[in-house]
Amino acid sequence: MGDRISIRIRLAMGALMVGLLAMGGSAGVAQEPGAGAPVVLDKVVAVVNNHAILESDLGDEIRLSVLDPGRAGLGVLTRQQALEQLISRALIQQQIRQEDETAAEPSPGEVDARLAEIRKELPACVRLNCASDAGWKAFLASHGLTAERVDSYLRFRLEILRFVEQRFRQGIQITAQEIESYYHDTLLPQYAVGEATPTLDKVSQRIQEILLQQQVNVLFDEWLENLRKQGDVEVLDPALATPEAQSDPGKGTGSR
Repeated sequence: MGDRISIRIRLAMGALMVGLLAMGGSAGVAQEPGAGAPVVLDKVVAVVNNHAILESDLGDEIRLSVLDPGRAGLGVLTRQQALEQLISRALIQQQIRQEDETAAEPSPGEVDARLAEIRKELPACVRLNCASDAGWKAFLASHGLTAERVDSYLRFRLEILRFVEQRFRQGIQITAQEIESYYHDTLLPQYAVGEATPTLDKVSQRIQEILLQQQVNVLFDEWLENLRKQGDVEVLDPALATPEAQSDPGKGTGSR
């Protein structure tokens, strides 16, 4: 994925620091009482089209990854994986703002519904009985999260999902032949010999949805790759750079 990003590693800027006094608040350094040296509150690890990604954002993304059902069994998110996700999210959100922010904005009811699903179905939540208020508070505390931060995270995810659906799903046509081919070539081989299999009529709608989502994913991946090529992404922390960028710091710096 590293060759998809325009990366410039500024070793001389490794000391670039900003203070994070509050989420979205002022940036700088704090002066420790009675001491002459400033206390570093946070640092910039990457910049995406003039949007700063902070060291604290990486930790936040890693903590929030516990809410992603797709990460079940994949272990803890690494700092580099967290940065990749934050870069992609920043590019997508910037594009949403340019096109039509209100069209992709989820309603409070949609956010609440998604939160309710997580509290009932997420494996880690089930063990702590997150459906109860006491269990949910215990879950949040054990992962260093707040209810407000989770709400914001879910709102962003729903916004991105809606944007992707609206932008890429329209116009896709799935033919009856494609559905039949998937049924015979992909679905039926998953059943053991002699095992009862569903008829094509019963599963055709589900197969159509699967094929639609596959095509949406392909279109989205191509679109995101193009955003990365056109964007200006600078990774300022050498430890987070891809191996390709580390061996060639000037690689891919021409994209704007």
